[in-house]
Amino acid sequence: MADEANFTRAAQRVHISQSGVSAQIRQLEHDLGATLIDRSGRTATLTAAGAAALPHARAVLACAGAVRQAVDDVNGLIRGRLVVGMVTACTVTPLFNALAAFHQAHPGVEITLIEDDSDRLIERVRAGQADLALIGASGAPPPGLGALPIISERLVAALPPGHPLAGRARVTLADVTAYPIACLPAGTGIRTVLDQACAAQGIQPDIALQASAPGAVADLASRGLGIAILSESMAASYDTQLKALVIDDIRTPAVLALIWTETDSPALRELLRHSRQAFTNPADTRVAADHNHRGAVLSAPSQDHDGAAVR
Repeated sequence: MADEANFTRAAQRVHISQSGVSAQIRQLEHDLGATLIDRSGRTATLTAAGAAALPHARAVLACAGAVRQAVDDVNGLIRGRLVVGMVTACTVTPLFNALAAFHQAHPGVEITLIEDDSDRLIERVRAGQADLALIGASGAPPPGLGALPIISERLVAALPPGHPLAGRARVTLADVTAYPIACLPAGTGIRTVLDQACAAQGIQPDIALQASAPGAVADLASRGLGIAILSESMAASYDTQLKALVIDDIRTPAVLALIWTETDSPALRELLRHSRQAFTNPADTRVAADHNHRGAVLSAPSQDHDGAAVR
């Protein structure tokens, strides 16, 4: 109630009926001999007595959770809830394999999957609102967090055979940005690498077209609407339509990584173990090109591919 300020939302959060929440609070107020919730306004707020009781109530809940965890550790049980984040619209097969294997081994753990861009996923992990996240980054995973880098790839310019640059053996950022660009939106790892490189050289690129799916970016480029900025593995899937040239002076790679905060949670430790197995199995780490990772450097396939490609 203190967090939600609403009986209905509080009931939804703890997965019991609103009447059940109300009855429990009334019983607690009766036992303590004081009103804890002010119900007179549009929102339910803590009274002075409620505010005084809140930190002690949180401590009791934490202790109860610690007791359960200690007993479960002795019994070899893993329970609880894990929040796993991934870049919007990604379908990274190894991550799903890891979640499936973990769920099969530990059905007592509730798994919640959320989607967001990489910057917000990083914030959620740092704040303890997500336990594990698959994110994209420029150059390296964010500092101060546990990380399992999965893919690191350079950016390429992908263009149709008839493009003026198609006869080149190599291109620079200045060469590429002399033409309209088709790319992923801001917040993706590949776009972050591109934007940083342009800023470092004082270049204002003509971002003519944006699409959240790498396949769409490649399709636009194949129709002559712009040079596609993709990762090496993404462009490789369209080698019959587009010629890919590594952009020589963009040295910073786009990176896909799993991140987490260091924790004593047995559930997270087990999920990390399954994740490492899934992502280090050669059969599951084939780089796929048609991916959709917002904020990620590496992306997962929107088609039926195993693995992840840099975004």
